[in-house]
Amino acid sequence: MKLKQDDIYKGSLILVNASYPVRPEYLPELVQVESNYARIQLEQKTAAVLNGVLQAICANGRILPVSGYRTMEEQKAIYADSLQENGTEFTEKYVALPGHSEHQTGLAIDLGLQKEVIDFIRPDFPYEGICESFRRRAVKYGFVERYEKGKEAVTGIAHEPWHFRYVGYPHSEIMKEQDLALEEYIGYMKQFSFDGSHLRHRRNNREMELFYIPVEEEVSLRMPAQAVYQVSGNNVDGCIIVIWC
Repeated sequence: MKLKQDDIYKGSLILVNASYPVRPEYLPELVQVESNYARIQLEQKTAAVLNGVLQAICANGRILPVSGYRTMEEQKAIYADSLQENGTEFTEKYVALPGHSEHQTGLAIDLGLQKEVIDFIRPDFPYEGICESFRRRAVKYGFVERYEKGKEAVTGIAHEPWHFRYVGYPHSEIMKEQDLALEEYIGYMKQFSFDGSHLRHRRNNREMELFYIPVEEEVSLRMPAQAVYQVSGNNVDGCIIVIWC
């Protein structure tokens, strides 16, 4: 398997925050989340997995998509409108700078409990009922609550119980078990190198090996014969690989 520098900037684990922007050349394959919400789109796999979670807990119509993929122009407009309506302090807490928003990846979705009026910036998504059922089940599918309470100093964003990010499985489960925000997980994985000790994760009698590899120009890896694996860049300096044993 060959990894090139471009591979750093694509995949479900790319870190997008105030320090690491979305690459201008990043263009996800987008699909409509639901037929009733034509303007809300997500990256193709992310949308399919999201619908899988909603169907599994019978939440369609009870949990609504509020905001998915945004273009740079849309993020600029949302940021400017929030500054005017809510002020600088509120906006810096809840709205990412244009170019630095996870919504520009197509991997993030804001969800809201079905109500007559839904707040676009801060939709209601409580820690009970169908919303909590989604939150618990989503981890098994590859989603994490991205901006958890207590992680504000790490993420740079206020607690957002409505904002979910697709990172893929088993990363979502490991992040939950280790209580790691995505920023922390990217750093945590660097101790598991390709030619060193790998992180092992087991579920349903199936074992997975995970490791990180830095990518400067081009890297060639000799993978096990018939190996099933997935690769994601971290949008920082390398890639994280999962081998399904």
